[in-house]
Amino acid sequence: MTYARNKALGDYGEDVAAAHLRSIGMVILARQWTCQFGEIDIVARDGSTLVICEVKTRTSTRYGTPLEAVSGRKAMRLRRLAMHWLEVHDVDPPSIRIDVVSVVKPDRGAAIVERISGVA
Repeated sequence: MTYARNKALGDYGEDVAAAHLRSIGMVILARQWTCQFGEIDIVARDGSTLVICEVKTRTSTRYGTPLEAVSGRKAMRLRRLAMHWLEVHDVDPPSIRIDVVSVVKPDRGAAIVERISGVA
């Protein structure tokens, strides 16, 4: 798969994930926030909770689900990124949560979206 195709698939997945999060009442604060430590796909607010969302998009589950792509190492990196985001934005929310949004885009039909709340 080429870089352009991977980027397009990732952007599609993030659009689908953001729409899903909005549909369940979350407010999107930032998308594709980058710093020297990496990127946060989506920063959202769920009530008073700040939510860091990692979005994983695939065209099939042949090699595992998108959720399986989030390792312990990746979760640790997301926690570090979350702390840096809070520092940069000078925010101290009452709670922080890390969610993973899985998007599977089949050849035909609507995307299949699953959100796992509080993975790290």
